[in-house]
Amino acid sequence: MGIRENEIRKNRLKFNANEIVLAVNMIEKLEKTMELIYYLMENGSEESFVLMLMTAKEIDMHKLLEFEKRDTDILFEIDQEEAIYVMLCQDTKVDGGYRFAERIIKNILSKKGKDTYCTELEIRSTNYQVKNVILRLVETYIKSKAENKTNQIVYKSLN
Repeated sequence: MGIRENEIRKNRLKFNANEIVLAVNMIEKLEKTMELIYYLMENGSEESFVLMLMTAKEIDMHKLLEFEKRDTDILFEIDQEEAIYVMLCQDTKVDGGYRFAERIIKNILSKKGKDTYCTELEIRSTNYQVKNVILRLVETYIKSKAENKTNQIVYKSLN
């Protein structure tokens, strides 16, 4: 008996059901804000920004990120149960975003947090559609979890 068509299709899917729900939630929560940031970039008042997706267990991530963020950073709670958060850091470039993530991870580890994952995208232009940027962040996060990159910063730049 041969392989059923739906079994072949399953092997090609990039996102499982939970990851699709995560992606949809992120699009719903981030899209309008990012469109505004794109507007600011196109009109010269914003040069670049960083999207940081973080999760950790056994720590109050919301409280930690609220304490660490600047007034210009925007915190999004994506999934409270799984402690998944996204921070949009305005006027931030590679080095600043990376140092910020390092500080957050050090704080998580010092408070005995576990299973920490951090992915960041630096966006330097409006060449990408907002949804594509969000999906790239989700895909990077999924890949970092699959590769078990705990307590590491997975950082990408989009020009």
